[in-house]
Amino acid sequence: MTSLELLTPDEMGRADRAAMAAGIAGPTLMQAAGAAVARAIRARFRPCRTLVLAGPGNNGGDGYVAARLLEQAGWPVAVAALAPPRAGSDAAGAAARWRGPMVPFNAQEAARAGLVIDALFGAGLARPLEPPVVQVLQAVRAPLVAVDVPSGLDGATGQPLGFAPQAALTVTFFRRKPGHLLLPGRDLCGTLELAQIGLPDSVLPEIAPRAFHNGPGLWRLPERKPESHKFSLGHVTVPAGAALTGAARLAAGAARRAGAGLVSLAAPDRATAMLLRAGEPGLMVAEESPIALLGDARRNVWVLGPGLPAAPATRDLLRRVVEAGRQVVADGGALTAVSGTPEALRGVSVLTPHAGEFARVFGAPGEDRLAAVREAAARLSAVTVLKGSDTIIAAPDGRVAINDNAPPAMATAGSGDVLAGVVAGLLAQGMAPFEAACAGVWLHGAAARRALGGRPAGAPLLPEEFMAEIGASLASALPS
Repeated sequence: MTSLELLTPDEMGRADRAAMAAGIAGPTLMQAAGAAVARAIRARFRPCRTLVLAGPGNNGGDGYVAARLLEQAGWPVAVAALAPPRAGSDAAGAAARWRGPMVPFNAQEAARAGLVIDALFGAGLARPLEPPVVQVLQAVRAPLVAVDVPSGLDGATGQPLGFAPQAALTVTFFRRKPGHLLLPGRDLCGTLELAQIGLPDSVLPEIAPRAFHNGPGLWRLPERKPESHKFSLGHVTVPAGAALTGAARLAAGAARRAGAGLVSLAAPDRATAMLLRAGEPGLMVAEESPIALLGDARRNVWVLGPGLPAAPATRDLLRRVVEAGRQVVADGGALTAVSGTPEALRGVSVLTPHAGEFARVFGAPGEDRLAAVREAAARLSAVTVLKGSDTIIAAPDGRVAINDNAPPAMATAGSGDVLAGVVAGLLAQGMAPFEAACAGVWLHGAAARRALGGRPAGAPLLPEEFMAEIGASLASALPS
């Protein structure tokens, strides 16, 4: 299974230093990294005129090793050096072992290559590329293979520092970085290959990573036991609005499919109650006011927001439910109702804003979305989920997970309501908020992929279609 830990560029540097302190020589790691690049290229491409763009640091050293190994395998290879490595460095040693042709570092050489290896700068680059470097990278017409990341891409945020080229393949080492999963970095990397180059896992405890790739290895779903019954599996309550009843119905239906023992819709009036009762027969519909329903302590989880108006009444209901000590998943109308006043969400267990809602509540996240979501979670002591194709889930203690299994087909109204219901259903069964949010986001994406079947990832997909696959996705993530 692919390792779930994500290392920032700084943490990866610490891992390298820890490995060398443990007796693994730098040239040994560089040789293994360059060999991994050469293997990945030979597995995907046929021999052709290959140009290695080599920077002056360790990234360039990896490129020199790859060039030498490809040439030994019969490939026509040349190296264009941006600048010579520092004397006495590991990269200088790798460069000295390269006996093949050196060509000028210019756009003409880049344009005529049949394959380009970008070994200029790794994920730790902190400044935009110089214009001459950009010109050379923009001249590339062939497939580009990036060493670690496409040069110019921030490995911590996934954001280009001005410009980063589009890679067909990126080879990285030991552990992935957040920038490999966060957009647009994920797309710019093309196919991502993670290679093990001899760094031991024993360096990780000292680094103590706080970022993870979301997946079943990160959390454990609740399992039903012989003595389980509907009340032991929790009761989710979803107040419905009179205008947009479908949103509450989607959230409630998803909570049922995620395993909640009971799920109730709270209707604002008799007419709405009659409409809601025409839906799924397993959904209970209550006509009492939500405040009256708080008298039942078994209603342990509430979903507030789907279909509710962004009005003072919604904000007041949010406050009352939180004060009653219930776990709350806040979405949609509940988030918009507190625009500009995030402290009104204090006490909520999980909030699930999309980018627009996040900006309305907290302000624009900026380029470092990982840091912004972490800050929001810490500020409110609430798990915060910034929804998108690269959903970010942050816990108040600084842990963060990046989810990448959601297909573009999910970009439709109602998708977020389903997610809120899945998370609530897992909370109701006793999962901790961070684990419930991570599991809910992954199950949400996995269900959509199941619903698509053989259709393209961007084909239209209704929330009702992937909601029907939540149970199967959940079953696939349970221990065998």
